[in-house]
Amino acid sequence: MVLMQDFESKNDGVIDDVDNDSVSGVPQPYIKHPLQNMWTLWYYENDRNKNWEENQREVTSFDTVEDFWSLFHHIKQASELKQGCDYSLFKKGILPMWEDDANKRGGRWLINLEKKHRGHDLNNYWLEVLLCLIGEAFDDYHEDVCGAVVNIRAKGDKIGIWTADALKSQSVLEIGRKVKTRLNINRNMPIGYQIHKDTMAKSGSVTKNTYTV
Repeated sequence: MVLMQDFESKNDGVIDDVDNDSVSGVPQPYIKHPLQNMWTLWYYENDRNKNWEENQREVTSFDTVEDFWSLFHHIKQASELKQGCDYSLFKKGILPMWEDDANKRGGRWLINLEKKHRGHDLNNYWLEVLLCLIGEAFDDYHEDVCGAVVNIRAKGDKIGIWTADALKSQSVLEIGRKVKTRLNINRNMPIGYQIHKDTMAKSGSVTKNTYTV
């Protein structure tokens, strides 16, 4: 597990300086509540002098409710990240990249947010997505969810929920509907699902949506 102090020293205070006991969760003899999966938090900071792999840093992994909240309260909120930075939360063993074996046949539900929503809405949406992930909120389709990414960008921020197989239409659609419900997105405001292969092969600035809900 990567220590928070080590990560904080390399990433301009993205994570607060805390001691190991507070990061590892509540002290004994408290009983921790296990999650169904172990999850890994990643942090990306765009440094043009480094390649993608060097810019993408593994922060830590957790598999209990208490360790999630301990981590969440010691990192900056999404709205506090610098432009060009990302947070990613993926199941342990899955890299936050299209080419990973678990992701390469899949795609993402994409939520676009204007800069004016960077504060309250972005943070609330991102937290709700995280809770959906670790709480296995997608019912029979939770195994098809790989993770999620929040991108902080000058033109507007994005939250993507990544699934493993874009051809499993029923699963993809049910996951999208659940996301829209949990985030309380107006039913008249559709969100779209983009296949990773289409995103990688796009010639313009826009990738077509394969599904919408």
